Amino acid sequence: MRIADYNKVDSDGDIAPQSANALGSFLHGLLTLEDDIVAPGGLRVIDTSTSVTFLPGCCDGLESWRDWHRFVDDGNLLGFGHDPVSPVAERFSDTARLTVNAEQRDSPVITLSVTELRHLLAGAERDLADFLELAADWTSGHLPDYRAPVTAALARVLDLSVPAVRPES
Repeated sequence: MRIADYNKVDSDGDIAPQSANALGSFLHGLLTLEDDIVAPGGLRVIDTSTSVTFLPGCCDGLESWRDWHRFVDDGNLLGFGHDPVSPVAERFSDTARLTVNAEQRDSPVITLSVTELRHLLAGAERDLADFLELAADWTSGHLPDYRAPVTAALARVLDLSVPAVRPES
């Protein structure tokens, strides 16, 4: 619902017109936007030993989660937002440094190995795929007329494959 609500716009960026079909109006942006769907939130990293939390910035939703893989592979600086809080990921050889706010000289950081970051990303991908399957199952029971298009839209925004339809038991 959060993704659909955040994207309740038409292709021109205007609020989608309300129609007699309230559900169709609510899902309009999710179902009609091709490349501009946003899944607000992004990935967060928590260092449980220091309680430092690296939060995604305003410019980093779940639709951008694969940027982390590109960062791990090519090592280019990865920014997640802008003032007033500018989270940044930097790679130094086999180490990733996640700076909570690059605008502060004494900002908390999380340092982890690139191998550990790859492991965390694999876990995040499994979690996103599990979410997509749960959403597909939920729409089957609650929005059967919208199951296929909602599932396809969520798969597109999360850059995942559409899960197979489970047979009714």
